[in-house]
This record gives sequence, structure tokens and C-alpha cells, in this order.
Amino acid sequence: MPNTIHNLTRTTDDVVIVGGGLAGLFCALKLAPRPVTLISAAPLGQGASSAWAQGGIAAAVGEGDSPEAHAADTVAVGAGLVDEAIALGIAREAAPRIHDLLSYGVPFDRDLEGRLAVGREAAHSARRIVHVRGDMAGAAIIAALSEAMRRTPSIRLIEGLVAEALLTEDGAVTGLQLRDASHATVRPVIIASRAVVLATGGIGHLYAVTTNPLEASGSGLAIAARAGAVIADPEFVQFHPTAIMAGRDPAPLATEALRGEGAVLINGKGERFMAARHPLAELAPRDIVARGVFAEIAASRGAFLDAREALGTRFADKFPTVHASCIAAGLDPATKAIPIAPAAHYHMGGIAVDTRGRTSIDGLWAGGEVSSTGAHGANRLASNSLLEAVVYAARIAEDIAGRAIPSPAWLPEALVTPRNGAIDKRAETSLRAMMSAHVGVIRDSDGLARAVQHFAALERDAGSVALRNMATTALLVAASAFTRHESRGAHFRSDHPVEAIAKRTMTTLATAREVAEGLAEQPARRTAQAMIA
Repeated sequence: MPNTIHNLTRTTDDVVIVGGGLAGLFCALKLAPRPVTLISAAPLGQGASSAWAQGGIAAAVGEGDSPEAHAADTVAVGAGLVDEAIALGIAREAAPRIHDLLSYGVPFDRDLEGRLAVGREAAHSARRIVHVRGDMAGAAIIAALSEAMRRTPSIRLIEGLVAEALLTEDGAVTGLQLRDASHATVRPVIIASRAVVLATGGIGHLYAVTTNPLEASGSGLAIAARAGAVIADPEFVQFHPTAIMAGRDPAPLATEALRGEGAVLINGKGERFMAARHPLAELAPRDIVARGVFAEIAASRGAFLDAREALGTRFADKFPTVHASCIAAGLDPATKAIPIAPAAHYHMGGIAVDTRGRTSIDGLWAGGEVSSTGAHGANRLASNSLLEAVVYAARIAEDIAGRAIPSPAWLPEALVTPRNGAIDKRAETSLRAMMSAHVGVIRDSDGLARAVQHFAALERDAGSVALRNMATTALLVAASAFTRHESRGAHFRSDHPVEAIAKRTMTTLATAREVAEGLAEQPARRTAQAMIA
């Protein structure tokens, strides 16, 4: 790592991409032969949620299916907030992006006639999920793209650095402040660039129970927000209904495709409980299934995924990743039901971007889970995330290729945060517990208010840049959830259980801080009024 830091030039004409997941790798490859510096906090292939994706990529490539039908399903699940034009555009670009992935060596499953094999997942009206060995799509895609990237001389890979601040001047990007991911107290370095792509992933690790890797802590969203970027729909967090409760952090995922193959949800009494909640039962939209599972657990009945009848001895061959997770936990899913709970899985919100992936800051693009395109609305349709990542990565590359990027200026020595402390693990644990308790599957005004005030104080006082960035993103999510007085999609308010006006959230960090300040003033006003009375 020290050699990497010393060799890092402070000024580069490269496009700088932050993130080694699907969006970052695909964008870097699409930009070739233009020089690109790709920065990854974890070793390539690790730390990216896309590498863990089990479901696959949604694409209308099967007989009788169409992009229009795919877009209609996306809109139906998104609870009134999906941008229909965006959804249709993504669906129409699915086939060429799948072709790109095949050209990079991704070994998608095929049927006996050599055609792409497609499966069905929740809320899809057709079989349109393209898989790799059942549940290994994410890992196979990242492996193939990583190998393609290593064969591409125009891409410079720097591993082990985390972006902790975005540098701007007059509303435009000028560079990034980076720090050694494994040594929080070393002096950071600055890289100057007028073209930066954030592809840093989601926010799952802000929650106590998540399926996301450690690196999914909302850092990319935080640094953009701290630089003044507009943030869209941060309150909408999707909880996967079937995380395997095996005492691991992150929690292993029992893919939705299991339910697509006939696995059912039961409680501790062996009773199926989803049929009474939704006509599609186990294949209902994720938010509804998550609340159903949550309710069974809250009622002390427990929740389990039962694949004994649907798969039985075929489980290991059909879903090797899930099978391995179960066996590691001392459970044979062929003979026993799998204990499950909802877990933070995907963030529909993120940095607001246009159809080309441009943010509100000139020279800054965002792709993948860190962005919010309008495609997912209040609830993501299964397997649309990997599709959105490759579609927007390609669009960003095309947009950058068609622009003249000014050469970066030599940056001053001044650092945004010259000193940094090690992360306070107790404070981090407290933040994650509060997010799960008050900004989780079911929310209410009192809990959200406590969360907003806690995160605002932590954002102000944290001595660790990483913890401050976690608190920044947590504050944005909680404040937007507090101000949305309705239930919609993945955002469920027990004190406002019905839908109101279908309107997307567009906010900033300054607005979230104002919400916190307003809440802090309320007790003081009540105390003053009581004294006067």
C-alpha cells in the first residue's frame, strides 16, 4: 500500500472512478481506450454488493417477453414513484448490455438449445432473469469483468484507498481526498481530476442486520452530499425478506429465486402466512413480504423459508451458494426449514442523476446503487439493480467520451480533514442499532425523531471521517423518512399507514440538518411554554 500511495500522482487527466463493483468496472471498460484510474477500497472482487448478487439480471430476452412488459412490472412495483420513461429506456437497453457482458466472458446459463436460460422472480410477469449457475451471477460477472479490466492497459487500478471527501470549486469537481483504507490515521492524499464517477455502492452496513458487505456504508453518498449534491429518495431502503439468521455479519442471503422455484414461507408452527397478506403470497413485492416476515418475528412465532418440498435433494445443485451458507451454519436446507429475518439489502435512494448519470455537481457522475435514477421508485423490482448499473455505466462512459474535460488544476496542499481518528466501534454499533430499530422495516414519528437528533449530533462531533460519513448518510435517510408522512413502498410509517401524494424526495444535507435543528428546538419551546404557563 505505501508504494501505491507514493506512486499516486496528484494531478491526472484520467477519468477517476471510485468503486470496484459492477458499475465501476463496466464504466471503466466502456471508456477504454481513454485513460481511467479506478479506485477500490477493497481488493478487486471483494467489498462490492454486486459480487454477492444471487438473483441475476432482469432482461426481456425470453420468447414472448418485451421491454414494455418489463417496464410495466417495474412501474407496478415502484408504488407510484417510478419514472416510466426511465424504466422503459433501461428495459430497452437490457439486451445490448447482456451482449456486452457475454463479450467480456460472463458465462450466463443457457438452455438445451443454446439460448439464454431465464428464470422468474417476485413481481415479474414473465421469466426474464438471466442467471449464472442458479445463484452465482454476481460473483461470475465481477470475476469476468475484473479479468477483462486487467487485460485493458488504459485502466490503472489502485486498491486499498477510500474516498473520504469530494473536492469542488465553483460548483464543479476538482478532485478527491483519499486515505489508506486500513490505516485511518495516516496522512491522506489528494488526486486532482475534473471528471469523477462515483460507483461506491449502497448503505446496508448502516443497519445492524444487512446482506451487504462492510464497504456498503454510504460513504459515496455522504461525500457527494457534503459537497452539496442533490440527494433523491434517501428514505426508501429495501429490506430483503429472507436473510439467513446464522449469527453472521453480514447475514447470508437466501435468494428470492428460491421462492420463484416454489419455496414457501412458514412460521414456527409450520403455517404459511403470506397468502393472507397478498394474492401473490411468497412472490409479492419485497416490501410486503418483508413486513410479513417482520410481523411473524415480532409476534414471537418466528419465520422460516421452507424449500424441502420444492427442492429437497436438488437444493445443492440448484442453489450452491445458499446451500453452502446453510451448511456452514449447521443446517441442511434439504431437510430443514431455514430461519430468516428481513435485512437491509438495497437503497432505492441515492445521489440524484439525470438520464446520462450526471449529478447536480459539474464533472461528477454517479452510477449503480449510490445513484438514484428514478427507475426503482419506492420499491425495487427484483434483479433490476444489476441491469440499471450496467445501463447507466454505459451511458456515463458515452457521456464522458463526448465531452471535453478540462485539465485539472494543481491542487493546494490544504486537506479537508488532515487528521483522522480510528472509528469508535461502540458509536458505530449504536448507529447501526438505531437505524434498525427506528429507520427500519416499520417506522414512526417518535423513533425517527430520536434517530435524526442522534445522527445529527454524531455527524457534528465524530472524530473519525468514516463514522462522520456514516452519520451523514444515516441523517439523510432518517430526516427524509421523518418528513414523509405516509407509507409507500419500502417506507412504512405505522403512524401514517396509507399513501398520500406520489412525489419523489429531492433534498440536500443542509435540509436534513435543518430538520434536526427543528427537532432540537421543539423541547426547548415546550419547556419555555411550560414555564410561562
